[in-house]
Amino acid sequence: MWENSINIEQVCEIRSRSIVYLGVGAINKINDIALDLRSKNITKIIAVTGKNAYKSTGAWDYVVRALEQNKISYTIYDGITPNPTTHQVDEAAKQAIEFGAQAVISIGGGSPIDAAKSVAILIKYPQNNAQELFEYVFTPNSAVPLIAINLTHGTGTEIDRFAVVSIPEKEFKPYIAFDFIYPVYSIDDPELMTNLPDDQTVFVTIDALNHVIEACTSKAASPYSILLAKETSRLIAKYLPIAKESPKDLKARYFLTYASMIAGISFDNGLLHFTHALEHPLSAIKPDLAHGLGLALIVPAVVSQIYSAAGQTLADVLSPIIPDLKGTADEADKVFAELRNWISAMGIPPGLKNAGFSENDVDRLTNLAFDTPGLAALLSLAPVEASRSVVRDIYMRSL
Repeated sequence: MWENSINIEQVCEIRSRSIVYLGVGAINKINDIALDLRSKNITKIIAVTGKNAYKSTGAWDYVVRALEQNKISYTIYDGITPNPTTHQVDEAAKQAIEFGAQAVISIGGGSPIDAAKSVAILIKYPQNNAQELFEYVFTPNSAVPLIAINLTHGTGTEIDRFAVVSIPEKEFKPYIAFDFIYPVYSIDDPELMTNLPDDQTVFVTIDALNHVIEACTSKAASPYSILLAKETSRLIAKYLPIAKESPKDLKARYFLTYASMIAGISFDNGLLHFTHALEHPLSAIKPDLAHGLGLALIVPAVVSQIYSAAGQTLADVLSPIIPDLKGTADEADKVFAELRNWISAMGIPPGLKNAGFSENDVDRLTNLAFDTPGLAALLSLAPVEASRSVVRDIYMRSL
């Protein structure tokens, strides 16, 4: 059992600091949130979002109505793309500062929310820019309040302290982590997610699954991160096929949204290691590559690589997807094959070659995994030594 993997003398920290409203119709809570902002004398906000979803989901109508009823003026930056860049963050921050924004509302999935977290910091530090923030040139200690209206069930960023933004000139995709960028409030309304395309439904959900695969096996794993990992895996195995078959099924969307949220709490506590550290170079090189797709293509090789060190935990956590595992090291190849088969059954053809990568890219990817700011810290949390040869082997086997 996974309990055997826990060092009871390792003191762990249990985190969860955002107030999240979860449920069908949760978007109506924006009225209470706007009222609370106004009570704190916040009269100007910037909305940070992408081009379309904030309107097509109907979320924006609720936000505008709540802001206007509470006499909060607003400006909107809608230039955030998947795998957002420092340039987009700088543009949004400039607009926010010129407008005099005192808070940020983000509407979208992980990319808009992560960008908004960065904008919330830079409003407080107008003398700095996003590249300096993500290359750790300066260390902020505050941000303006952030409200997150989440439109996908995958990233968990609506409930954690992390943000990821790419520096395209250097092919870096680093992350930041600060306690003061937890959203003050978040809205997880599954009704806003029923129009997610089939492929995005799978990509974002596999992102959530990766969060717990890493959080339950890292050196920072705790009974709490493992407990949440087990439930996340169970819910995804049960409800992802239903959401694929019936995209408007609100029960399936609800439990996938809940699974993503608790996966966010799991990795906020247990942290991440190989899969995210190795995916960031993929989507840094190819910004059009969906983050969840990149994760799906490399996670079988990661699980196989760490199985000898974390087999009992993985056997327990992955049992809804791969039943009858014993957790012994000789199952590593079986887990690789079975996890690939499950991902393929969800509609993702396996192999990095299908995403346009080749053996010629492996050394470049390996170097980026070690050179990108922050990723070495993730690699250091892996349950096996994250040497260059190990990282290279994961990429090679993922091809």
